[in-house]
Order: sequence, then C-alpha cells, then structure tokens
Amino acid sequence: MNLKIKGKHRFRLPIGFLLFGIGFILVFTFSLFLGSVRMSVSEFFGALFFRSDETNSIILYSLRLPRILAAVVAGVGLSLSGVLLQGVTDNSLASPNVIGVNSGAGFGTVLCLAILPVGSSVLRFSLLPLFAFVFAVLTTLAVLAIASGVGGTGTSVLLSGVAVTALLNAFISAITLADTDVLSSYNSFSVGGFYGVTYEELAIPSAIIVVCLITALLLSKEIDLFCLGSDTAALLGVNVKCLSIICIVLASLSAAAVVSFAGLLGFVGLVVPHIARSIFGYRMRSLIPATAIIGATVTTLADLVGRVVIAPSEIPVGIMMAIVGAPFFIFLLIRRKRT
Repeated sequence: MNLKIKGKHRFRLPIGFLLFGIGFILVFTFSLFLGSVRMSVSEFFGALFFRSDETNSIILYSLRLPRILAAVVAGVGLSLSGVLLQGVTDNSLASPNVIGVNSGAGFGTVLCLAILPVGSSVLRFSLLPLFAFVFAVLTTLAVLAIASGVGGTGTSVLLSGVAVTALLNAFISAITLADTDVLSSYNSFSVGGFYGVTYEELAIPSAIIVVCLITALLLSKEIDLFCLGSDTAALLGVNVKCLSIICIVLASLSAAAVVSFAGLLGFVGLVVPHIARSIFGYRMRSLIPATAIIGATVTTLADLVGRVVIAPSEIPVGIMMAIVGAPFFIFLLIRRKRT
C-alpha cells in the first residue's frame, strides 16, 4: 500500500493552516492561563506584562511557559518522526517506538541509573537526558545496520526494530527487577511528562528538531517521489536507499531529542500524521508543517487537560496521550483489516 501523493483535503491549504494556527494559539494561551494556581483575567494579563503580583509572573514564566514550550517541541518532534517513518517505510502504523527509539532511550536511562551511585543524584539526573539521547540514536543505527543486512526495505526496518525493541525491553526488565531504586526512578521516565522542564534543557533538543524539520522540508519533493514506489522513484533519479537512511536518521534524531527531556511519550507520532493527512492531503511540502502544528497543539492540549482535570494533582501527559491514542490505534488496525 503506497502512500498517495495526491489526496483530497477538506480545506484549501491556506485556510487549513490559518484555522489550525488559530487553534494552536488558543490552546497555548489557555495553557498559560489555566493551572493549579487560579488567576483572574486581569491578574493573568498583569502577570504577562509584569504589571501585577511578582509571584504570578514567576508562575507564568518560570513554571508554565517552559512546560508549554516543552509540550510544543515534543509535539513537533514526535509528529515529524512519525510522518517521515510512515512515508519511507510505506506503513501507516509506523511510529518512533517501532524503530527502537523508546526502547533505546529507556535502556540508556536504566543503565545510567544503575551504574552511577545512588548518592550522586544530581549527577545521575543531569546525565539522564544525555544517556537517553545517545542510546536512542545508537539503537536506531543498530536497527538500520540489521535491516540493511536483510534487504534494507521499509518492512525489514520495522521488523528489525521490533526485534531490537524486544531485546532491549528484556534488559530493562532485568535491570529494574534487580534494583528497586532504578525501578522507581525509571517509572516516572517511562510514563513521560513535562513537569520541571527548564529552558536550558530545551535548548539543544529544540535546535536538533528545527534542523530535522528544515531538512525534511528540503527533501519533501524526493519523499513524495519515494511514496510512488521505490522502483518509480529510482527511475525518476531518487537515490532510494540513501533517502530512506536519511529520513530514518532524521526521524530517530527528532524522536530521541524529545525523549531526552520528556521521557517515553507514545502515540503522538502514530496519531498526528493520520489526522494531518486526512485534512491536508499527502504532499510532504504541506504535510510536514501540518503535522508540526497539529502535533504541537495536540500535545499541549493533552498536557493542559492532564494539569487541570484533577487539579491540584495532575495526570502525566503520557497517560493522557495513551487514553486518546490507544483507541485510535485499534481503529487503524480495524480499518487496515477491512481494506
């Protein structure tokens, strides 16, 4: 089943981008306004422009804003990863966790927690993002190496990812069962969330994702040709194998950058590309920015709902995404069976 280049979309592209842009701004604003600490409209705008209680300004700019920016970056990164993987593997169920990004990051995390002494908590948690990112990328490279040895097709990449993921999950289970301290620390990482994320933690992941997004846009024409089929793309001058590797590396870097500060978030990279394709069509030049906007909106909205639905407590965004994403995944499986 080749992903089509031409497809109907519900809106003219400028109108669609305008509507979703407005939706994103509204969600962003409400996320900044709402939280466990209630503010009136006047207090909110006063804090926004530093004209009222300094405490409210601190809440907005030191607590809520970095968290919202983290949700935006995570939504863009995971959605970009998903749309690239689904395009080059010709599989509508492909997502970052399928190629081993999540399992690699999880293994890197438990390894960091296990090898560093318990007393060095500051060192452990400062190195966690680095370990998660490095092992996520290394796992993807290992999957690519295995896949290239058995054909190098999109299907072989997915199957290699499933095998490597199963192996790493076994190692994660073994380490966490042997060390209860590692297990308790790993649990919060595995759920995923944006609590406590700082501007500094977002700087490098944001830069990586922006570079991946720009590169993907520059390659959008070649990816469209690839979606016609590898043989057709090769006849039209596309280096199919090279393009596949580049796209999978971009997808893994983008997802790994998110994992480094947000933990293991599922379903974003699976669900959002489908939503974007149903509205904006199949051309990558419009699909890539569309998935970025929708991904940022969905992730920010999920985090907002998780923060306010049982305030002052909260539901981690990873759980909120699973509540929405799991039924959607089942729907996709049923639809694939019928077609």
